[in-house]
Amino acid sequence: MDLSLLVQGFVLGFTIAAAVGPISLLVVRRTLADGRLVGLVSGLGVATADATYGAIAAFGLTALSDVLVDWRRGLGIVGGTFLLWLAWRTLRAVPGAAVAEPSTVRQGLAAAYLSTLGLTLANPMTILSFAALFVGLGVRGGTTAGAALMTIGVFGGSAAWWVVLTSAVGGLRARITPRWLRRINVVSGLLIGGFALVAIATAVT
Repeated sequence: MDLSLLVQGFVLGFTIAAAVGPISLLVVRRTLADGRLVGLVSGLGVATADATYGAIAAFGLTALSDVLVDWRRGLGIVGGTFLLWLAWRTLRAVPGAAVAEPSTVRQGLAAAYLSTLGLTLANPMTILSFAALFVGLGVRGGTTAGAALMTIGVFGGSAAWWVVLTSAVGGLRARITPRWLRRINVVSGLLIGGFALVAIATAVT
């Protein structure tokens, strides 16, 4: 068993998760608004999707990869539309007075996990990123065991990034007033909306 594949998968997962995008903004905003646990669970949804696409690349499931790429227009429209809805909700969100208290009622953990899982899976470019990195770096899962190690490593690396990010943001949460959280909501909503429009425009052209 080549444990170096586990390390390679970890590095790839961490690197791809650390790329700034609408999901990162969403996780940061949730961590500030609803607490570190909600933010972390949201990040684990992304890590699960990363591991899914990493597995497709590692196991060499070319047919499934081709199907996802063929569906990229529809997936891009669906994902972009959902991001627009999230942007609208973020812009309309009114922070409560008790910013430092988590609210798992307003943002259920299952909903937090499934929403980021779905958004990441709706982006077929994720699998292309993994495939390109695997080829470019000469990474090969080889055997079934090797591919499994790569997949576990990708999940671990991605999850590690979200632990680091939500811990850092969560540490600042108690210092943020409702007024500042409202400003963060506005900026996050506008940026997420911008990402959504780009995703939709790219899908339809």
